[in-house]
Amino acid sequence: MAEVVGKIKRQFMAHYIDAAMPGEPAEYERLGKDLEEYKVDMNANVDTKNNIWGETSVILDSYQPQVSVEPYYAEVGSPLFERLQDIIDKRLTLDELKTSVVEVHTWESKVAGKYTAYKEDAIIEVSSYGGDTTGYQIPFNLHHTGNRKKGTFDPATKTFTPDSGTEE
Repeated sequence: MAEVVGKIKRQFMAHYIDAAMPGEPAEYERLGKDLEEYKVDMNANVDTKNNIWGETSVILDSYQPQVSVEPYYAEVGSPLFERLQDIIDKRLTLDELKTSVVEVHTWESKVAGKYTAYKEDAIIEVSSYGGDTTGYQIPFNLHHTGNRKKGTFDPATKTFTPDSGTEE
């Protein structure tokens, strides 16, 4: 990875999803191949009140991050496609939708080939499937559910290692 100086190009913020079926070893796949945009909506829980003195009080007490992945084109051989198709075919719900996502700062290399990363639990919500003549599409949403951990990610082996030093 080349050294990044100044403004950071979008390609240097990488997003991975664990495409493995629940209970299986993690199998991270990078998102973005067909995406022109990938943004995490933070969905802050904000409470704003005005008191009788004319002052405004603002309390931001939590976030409910969410991502919309659209379009997602089905591709034979992709573990993520297999996971999404399984959700559709079996109408999976609850714990069957659990996964994890990893945000990788490829502009921050701690050790050659390993980058600063944040892993978080998430739920996959398939919003629709089918699409137009461009191909079979399965757009989906990722709802981050917490348990955010800082660590490093190795794109070559697709492994996340928490800062505590124990590999997951």
